[in-house]
Amino acid sequence: MLIHYAGKILFKKQKYYSLTLAKNELKRLTQTITQQRIRALVPANQDRDREKKRDFHRLLITRINAIIHGVGISYSYSRLIHNLYKKQLFLNCKILAQIAISNRNCLLTISNEIRK
Repeated sequence: MLIHYAGKILFKKQKYYSLTLAKNELKRLTQTITQQRIRALVPANQDRDREKKRDFHRLLITRINAIIHGVGISYSYSRLIHNLYKKQLFLNCKILAQIAISNRNCLLTISNEIRK
């Protein structure tokens, strides 16, 4: 009889602990509480990959802009991309950054072809 009673107290302590972890204490149902705890852990990892991609894309654009202004082309990255698409030269940001870093003269040649 004592073991059963102690087990009941232990169960109530565990349930109280899980209730304190859950926000707003959804009705005190254990299943709902566990679902909410799982949902609460999702946003911690959800955006990290996207954030990493955004940072990398921003870095590539900054590199291209710096090289464009260093070479002496009079317009910015966005104008360069726009003119590339108008002339149907489909080079994405990553390839443009690799071209700009490895061979600046090639980027100058591409920009001159766009202007014609």
